[in-house]
Amino acid sequence: MIKKYYETEFKVRDYECDAQGIVNNANYLHYTEITRHEFLESLGISFMECHKNGIDPVVVRADLHYKTSLVGSDVFLSSLCVERKGPKIVFHHTIKRKSDLTVCCKATVEVATIVNGKLTRGEFFDDKLKDWFV
Repeated sequence: MIKKYYETEFKVRDYECDAQGIVNNANYLHYTEITRHEFLESLGISFMECHKNGIDPVVVRADLHYKTSLVGSDVFLSSLCVERKGPKIVFHHTIKRKSDLTVCCKATVEVATIVNGKLTRGEFFDDKLKDWFV
């Protein structure tokens, strides 16, 4: 099976950098979250509509590996591929500086789905994500 990747482009904003002039580590979590939300929107899944309907995908684990730092005004590519792992949906993220395609961060984010307050297998997402699962 061929892995399908979703990719989007961002630019580092100055306020995301710390006193060392590099992107603060916590911002990489924001980048991965925005990428997941935009990915779902590209498939017609609105995070806010899901919530209004009692469907809440929640992060249960995030594992980030920082490789090299982004700095202010860097343009970068944030990509993901997705897999089903038991009851969880697992997103594998890669963040690369666009100018030289250097990997800056790799992350694995595990998501569980709560429906009307109860933990589920997240079947709601299976149909929309079936062509994306690796």
